[in-house]
Amino acid sequence: MNDLVRTQPERFFADRFNVTPGLMERLLGGSLVGRVDDADIYLEYRVNEELVLEENVVKKASRHVSQGAGVRAQADTRTGYAHTDEISLGNLEEAARQARAIADRAGTSGTLAVAGRGRPHDLYTLVEPPIVTALERKLDLLRRVDTAARAADPRVKQVIASLSTEEVVVLLATASGWTVGDVRPLTRLNVTVIAEDNGKREIGSWGGGGRVPFDFFLEEERWTRFAAEAARQAILKLRAVEAPAGTMTVVLGPGWPGILLHEAIGHGLEGDFNRKGVSAFAGRLGQKVASELVTVVDDGTIPNRRGSLNVDDEGTPTGRTVLIENGVLTGYMQDRLNARLMKMAPTGNGRRESYAHPPMPRMTNTFMLAGQDDPEEIIRSVPNGLYAVVFGGGQVDITSGKFVFSASEAYLIEDGRVTAPVKGATLIGNGPDALTRVSRVGHDLKLDEGVGTCGKDGQSVPVGVGLPTIRIDGMTVGGTQV
Repeated sequence: MNDLVRTQPERFFADRFNVTPGLMERLLGGSLVGRVDDADIYLEYRVNEELVLEENVVKKASRHVSQGAGVRAQADTRTGYAHTDEISLGNLEEAARQARAIADRAGTSGTLAVAGRGRPHDLYTLVEPPIVTALERKLDLLRRVDTAARAADPRVKQVIASLSTEEVVVLLATASGWTVGDVRPLTRLNVTVIAEDNGKREIGSWGGGGRVPFDFFLEEERWTRFAAEAARQAILKLRAVEAPAGTMTVVLGPGWPGILLHEAIGHGLEGDFNRKGVSAFAGRLGQKVASELVTVVDDGTIPNRRGSLNVDDEGTPTGRTVLIENGVLTGYMQDRLNARLMKMAPTGNGRRESYAHPPMPRMTNTFMLAGQDDPEEIIRSVPNGLYAVVFGGGQVDITSGKFVFSASEAYLIEDGRVTAPVKGATLIGNGPDALTRVSRVGHDLKLDEGVGTCGKDGQSVPVGVGLPTIRIDGMTVGGTQV
């Protein structure tokens, strides 16, 4: 193997998987190369740990170790994929034969050399990976979170604190003759609070993390903010009024509301949907698709972020891809397959949930760039409307771009001032249409705390979102007010 890209010494990966570069090259050459367009082998070793403290009692303490390999072969638009949880030469050879049998049904074609891999980078080397931090330190943090959340308000009746940690070691070899290795830490602290008052019960939740060490939560006592924020949300909802309904101006707060951007238009900018012509953005490169105030990027190179990767799950270094620039559609997020078929360069967005899944184009950290407006002035510019700062669940139709999102924290805007909190508000619209209605963009771009997980075709991967304060005119709001 040549052109080795790595974040750890090659010997480390060879020892971890009990394979050698020569073995992987022989496997690819003997079983896959010939009548397929592309082929690769993906090896994975994963350790997951989850701790849950409920009512100051440890309700869950689990640790799971898994490893396996996936072998992929591609011929034209077809993909053959086979995987095994036992990494042995015999199993790998059988997986390779099955992958080729699925994909190789269209005559001969040459092997495609992978180009445009970019410069390797190292975004999350940690002195102490969170998976090896002492268990007692982790449990002590959860107990302190529990105490802080309860102390925030006497109406707090129940607290659930959880800490999930993982480390994933991957090694990938391609038929074009290069290998990539990566070691990926990931951790997340989450706090859920249930508050009660006069027979009413409400839930608040907050958390954060990323590809960071355990001490990230101790820096500036970040954990105390998570506990306080979860309690604040639950208490706030106890006095929330029913949300109005109708067409109105909506102001989205910075940070986590970027999840609406992620779902409403992000999936529509992934290469597979556009190659197949099912996205609302298909065939529209170079066209104006949004307000000239809107610039959207996907950036997998931000250090220590939850959605960042040194390389994607096909071995391509991640990058910063401008998707929409000043309202004009400029690019799609691509894996190797769709990039090849669309005659474009891969962008480092080929991702998979695990060795048991083939990669597909997915987002990393997707956000709108900051504008020039003062966020407070944006709110003052709205006579009557809705200010949404935290979102819960939502649904989107990729083909039409139609979406429905529930706001878990929102307020009325009356005479240019944020007033009463509301509950039951949903935003209803069409992603591409909503982008054309953006009339103000704040200078306060903020990324989320590091809790996002994205689902697509049954696969889940960690992602990041972000947004500055923006004003969207003429949005449909579904409410519960009668």
